[in-house]
Amino acid sequence: MIVVDDVEDAAATLALMLELDGYQVRTAHDGAQALALIDSFEPHCILFDIDMPGIDGFELAKRVRARHDNDIVLIAVTARQNQDPRVAGAFRVADHYFSKPVEHRLLRKLLPPLRIEPSPRS
Repeated sequence: MIVVDDVEDAAATLALMLELDGYQVRTAHDGAQALALIDSFEPHCILFDIDMPGIDGFELAKRVRARHDNDIVLIAVTARQNQDPRVAGAFRVADHYFSKPVEHRLLRKLLPPLRIEPSPRS
C-alpha cells in the first residue's frame, strides 16, 4: 500500500494506522514519488491526497489508471469541498474517498485489519 500526501505528518499518521493493522506501507510526498514507488513496490492500494503541488492527486489517479487499469485500488483523501474541480475529477477515477482527517474506524471498514488483535486475558 502507498500513502501519498505532501504533508509529511499526515502521510506518516495514515501509514502508521495501516501498519498497525498489518499492512505493508510506503509513503510518498508527491505524485512523482508515488509513480516511482509503484514500479518497485507494486501496491494493491494507493491512498492519495488530492491537493498536492506538481502532480496532484487527480493527475496521479489518471496516470495510475492509464498504466494499471483497475489493478490498483485508488482511495482519494481530501480536506477540500466537493465543488473543487480537482476533487470532482479525482472522484471520477478513484474507487473510494475519505475526508480529512481520516477516521480510523471508517478506514477499517474499507481496509479491515490483517492482524487479529489478541483478546484480553481474564
